[in-house]
Amino acid sequence: MLQLFRALQSSMLVKVAGLFVLVLLLCIPLAEIDAINRERGESQREAAQELAATYAGRQTVVGPLMLVPYVERWMETQRDAQGKVIGQEARAKEMAHVVFPDKLHIEGSMAPQERYRGIFKIPFYTLNATLSGGFTAFDPKAVSHSETDSKIEFKAPFIAFNVSDLRGLDGSPAITMNGEALRFRQRVPGIADDAWFADGIHAPLTGAALAAWQAGTPIPFDMKIGLVGQDTLAIAPIAEETTAHLNSPWAHPSFGGRFLAAERSVTPQGFDAHWRVSSLVTSAREQVRAGLSGSGSGSGNDVAMAAGTAMSSDSASANRVARRNLGPLQTFDVSLAQPINVYSMSTRAGKYGMLFIGLVLMAAFMFELFRKLRLHPVQYGLVGLSIALFFLLLLALSEKFAFWMAYAGAATASVALLAVYFSAVLDGWRRGMSFGAFVALLYGALYGLLASESNALLLGALLIFGMLAVLMVVTRKVDWYALSRRNDAAPATASTASTTAEAQPA
Repeated sequence: MLQLFRALQSSMLVKVAGLFVLVLLLCIPLAEIDAINRERGESQREAAQELAATYAGRQTVVGPLMLVPYVERWMETQRDAQGKVIGQEARAKEMAHVVFPDKLHIEGSMAPQERYRGIFKIPFYTLNATLSGGFTAFDPKAVSHSETDSKIEFKAPFIAFNVSDLRGLDGSPAITMNGEALRFRQRVPGIADDAWFADGIHAPLTGAALAAWQAGTPIPFDMKIGLVGQDTLAIAPIAEETTAHLNSPWAHPSFGGRFLAAERSVTPQGFDAHWRVSSLVTSAREQVRAGLSGSGSGSGNDVAMAAGTAMSSDSASANRVARRNLGPLQTFDVSLAQPINVYSMSTRAGKYGMLFIGLVLMAAFMFELFRKLRLHPVQYGLVGLSIALFFLLLLALSEKFAFWMAYAGAATASVALLAVYFSAVLDGWRRGMSFGAFVALLYGALYGLLASESNALLLGALLIFGMLAVLMVVTRKVDWYALSRRNDAAPATASTASTTAEAQPA
């Protein structure tokens, strides 16, 4: 039994199988480190949500647009249970006619800023923009009658403007229409509580602007706003022709939404982007029009201004379904993306953890094989743990320093530890330094994989193929059976020598 145990202990096949088992066991600390990384990433997202709740969130800009309130009145015949006419009853409902800008141009600059929640850094921006354009002449005939023989009474129109988080408004926006400065206020009476613009800001037309509307002439406008938001700015193209020009010193923008920038330039000094969107290619107007009605719907450009006036529950339900079918509001977006998300980078690095542990243990096994040294399983385990702890050290350092500095620090510490350890294990500082150089080469290859995200699969495949090719070339002439016999013979020789020594008389 003792001889069998010694044979298994010295068997090359058993040692290789033991190394595979060790690699699998080391996946446990790798999984725990990955769980910590995901938890920290979730904490970062929670920090962003807390800042959005207490400061300002992502912003979506809709407007400006003109709402023309009116009351439609008609007489409705009343009948008894037998269908006999018993009289006439006056009925009325409040509606609003939506007038979208004919042209809308947005000229703005996004100044980036960073806010902290604990150790987490969240990007924000301050938008300073000018919105210019004009509304076409108002034609009362464009307002359709929903009832037969009804009469329409128009009220003074107002400008509606909305951002998704009003707390982000930096001061009060200033709008000038036909040379008349209008004053925004938070609420105009008559808007349904659940209407899209109920929480927006509104500016009633007065003076020259109101006179131009009453005269049926086009009304140009010019509006200036300051807006603070978290990382993303979205703009709804509601005009017949919407154009925008945004620039920022942020060098890592992410363009998204329904419409990408027609022209864009991204340099280390920032980005400059232009958008051009026609109403022919977007349903943003229909979405805004549907969203303006909280409980009912009108016809054409008309929407209900208040609930419960001659609007059935069936029509209200149908209108809500129609709004859902329109989908999310179509916008064009730009985000101040973080150049390197340390948690996603650490997660990507951790995916190569098992491969790295396997390659380092393979290198240690090659030293044992060709240098005719004996390494204990405990030594292999310590080497594997040192590689696993590299990923934990990388995560901890990346929260305090730039990712490349954290990576360089963690890799340097790991290489130095292994070089010193193997200088003693392999009986020579040169052997320890050569082993450390091999590990440093692996860390350099891993950083190349992380830095080149688009080519990570190709580079990873080439790395694995190259390492396997080197292993096969180096061991192509190794007689594995001879190695096993040699390892088997060594314990047998030692046992014979011990027996002979015991047989000799003292």
